[in-house]
Amino acid sequence: MFAIATKNFVEEVDNRGLLIPVSSLNDTIALLTVVVKRKRFWFWQKPKYLPTDFHFNDILIGEMPINPDVSEADFIKYTGTFGDNIQGSVDAAFVKANVNLEGKDSSKLQSSFGSLKKDEVDVQKLLQDCKDRVLDMSHCLIQQAKEKHKRVFGIVKERILTTQPCSVIEEVQQGGQCGGSLSSCGPKSHKISLKENGSLSKDSNITMEIPTQTTIAYGLIELDVKQDGCFVLCLMSDTNGGFEVDGAAKQGLLSVSGTPVHTSEIGLIQQELVRLKDNFQLLSGLPASIRSSLLQQITELMQDPPAISSLQKVLEQKYLEPGLGDVRPTDSEQQKIQGILDLLVPSQAGQSTSILTALHLIISALDEMTQDCLEYLRICSNPTTLRTLEQLVQCVSENKEMPLSSAVLTEDVYINTKHLFSLSNVSLKKDGNVVRTEIKHPQGNLPLVLCIAIRSLASLAYCG
Repeated sequence: MFAIATKNFVEEVDNRGLLIPVSSLNDTIALLTVVVKRKRFWFWQKPKYLPTDFHFNDILIGEMPINPDVSEADFIKYTGTFGDNIQGSVDAAFVKANVNLEGKDSSKLQSSFGSLKKDEVDVQKLLQDCKDRVLDMSHCLIQQAKEKHKRVFGIVKERILTTQPCSVIEEVQQGGQCGGSLSSCGPKSHKISLKENGSLSKDSNITMEIPTQTTIAYGLIELDVKQDGCFVLCLMSDTNGGFEVDGAAKQGLLSVSGTPVHTSEIGLIQQELVRLKDNFQLLSGLPASIRSSLLQQITELMQDPPAISSLQKVLEQKYLEPGLGDVRPTDSEQQKIQGILDLLVPSQAGQSTSILTALHLIISALDEMTQDCLEYLRICSNPTTLRTLEQLVQCVSENKEMPLSSAVLTEDVYINTKHLFSLSNVSLKKDGNVVRTEIKHPQGNLPLVLCIAIRSLASLAYCG
């Protein structure tokens, strides 16, 4: 609940992606706190940030502590409300039976953080203070981080704090009604009649009180660490830190699938879709009944972003990268997760990893999307619309246009699709008898993530 509220806050106030939402009230984030950044399975996934119990001074050699100059400033006053409403009904009449079903599901998350302030380190003075300083490479935190794959050190340079007691409120309402009648006449004119009307409702209202001086988001400076403990502060947002390996100069970052980070946006999308082709083929090669059930369950999962995150962690920690830690989904999340895993975990262990990697690909792409983006994608996740979306992905990756005659693009579908693509920094325009796509903001991986999600879902719908 707190993690969703801080994530929503960061998405609203920081479109450059420099702020990191605090995921747990148990995390103590002070200026110059050491945070471990863990790179993910796919290069386009946002990294995970693990705050430690250590201050920057704790891992430096020498007794002279660094005491940074800190500036304080008012940030913003923030109140956000996020939610959705789902309602539906079914009426069915048979020769000897009538059935009526109604359902309603609504949820609302309100974050009232109030007036916020920002603490920020004077970076120029910090540079001076760090001159000729060396990290203690024998420190247990550094030793453990070096042993793990894809770890980077960062120190907190700024943080957003509450200035007054505030709250996060979650309201959930679930309700349903069913009614029906059944009659039967036997050959001896015996008559049985059954009438039943019932209702089920479940409401919850949870309020979390947040104390003053609680950090809800923070920014980092990454460290580029040499083997001898010398380090450089990475001041540019596009400069990455890390540990020097075997004394050799650090090479350019590579994705798990081998794609260089520094590539033109369109070229990157095209290359990555080609590299992931085997995963798409694995999904489209599943039996039709499994593909249909999997598409349905994943579509339903899009209404529950925390469950998507939990499934992604389960796949990563249990099957793809064991030893990363343990994840504990809630009971409702566990039920959804297990239903999906039961469809895909085969009896032959030799096939398990590849199929689960393909599932991890879909879920990881969905986990990178905002809640609004997930909602529009859910609306579009039927086989006919996915076929059109897949054609549009080809337009994006090959910088081409699509004839309107080749797609089922009704006005409603076009509006929803336009919103979906816009939320991922891709513009969609009708121009005469064609549809054109254009990447609006080259920075970031949102267009690539959207293309991967659509291609994966289309593979389950067997669209191409």
